[in-house]
Amino acid sequence: MTPANKPDLILTGPMMPLIEEQADQLFTVHRLAKAKDRDAMISEIAPRIRAIATAGHFPVNGALMEKLPKLEIVANFGVGYDSVDVKWAGEHGVVVTNTPDVLNEEVADTTLALLLQTVRQLPQAERYLRAGKWLEKPFPLSHTLRDRTVGIVGMGRIGRAIARRVESFGVPIVYHSRKPATGVSYKHYPNLVAMARDVDVLVVIVPGGAGTKNMINAEVLKALGPNGILINVARGSVVDEPALMEALKSKTILSAGLDVFAEEPRVPQALIEMEHVVLLPHVGSASHHTRRAMGQLLVDNLTSWAKGAGPLTPVPETPWPTKRK
Repeated sequence: MTPANKPDLILTGPMMPLIEEQADQLFTVHRLAKAKDRDAMISEIAPRIRAIATAGHFPVNGALMEKLPKLEIVANFGVGYDSVDVKWAGEHGVVVTNTPDVLNEEVADTTLALLLQTVRQLPQAERYLRAGKWLEKPFPLSHTLRDRTVGIVGMGRIGRAIARRVESFGVPIVYHSRKPATGVSYKHYPNLVAMARDVDVLVVIVPGGAGTKNMINAEVLKALGPNGILINVARGSVVDEPALMEALKSKTILSAGLDVFAEEPRVPQALIEMEHVVLLPHVGSASHHTRRAMGQLLVDNLTSWAKGAGPLTPVPETPWPTKRK
């Protein structure tokens, strides 16, 4: 593409060099993070913008997209795209893409690591050693994965990758989703509370958004019970955080392993002060290898679209081909 016919693209915030360097080659890039007045910049460039690249820096909502009459595509960095108003986009002919599959294995690896850390209290054991307490007496015996049933909330691509790993530990697996997943032999529970009552571990891996907000609530946690462990590698919004903190405080459940939180990067002090939980700073897919693959897929979606071939991974709510309405 020549400079004269490069499509105009908004970067909603800083992104990895791989994305920014290729974007500069393919597009006329407008970086909102460098704007002294973001609204003024948007007003000035609005008539020319055909694409947005975002990583959830701030909501790409209907109000923003409506200001951009030539907008055709929103490329999202990450498999979750709850910061983009896909309903508005779908109704107005704007395609939204995400970066599925390339992060499945990394997130599943992290999930199993978080599960084992939580069940076996491995971070607590390391802190115990570093504090010199092993010199005084052995670390207390921990709980085990051996006598547990794992219930997976969500059986999409990542859920299946998690299930394969859990299965290799010889642990029974069941799952909850709106409808049974094709090609899956694990027992399906249409009712989340019923599944929580029958398992000892809940692993949450569903998309964020209004449809799943606070689905892990006080009722679900009570059903999980005093031997229960919650692992959340989905979105912080999926769990009713105050209800979870109360359940942990009152020993309604045994423990939790959390990679995501309601208001990241802010984590409630009450959780930080709890010794019986394991907390990670949203590192599910955070390896150099996987983030490079995610970044390249975002660029490949934009490149394919710009060439007229259509995006590679449009989300279900905004199928391709589409036409701006």
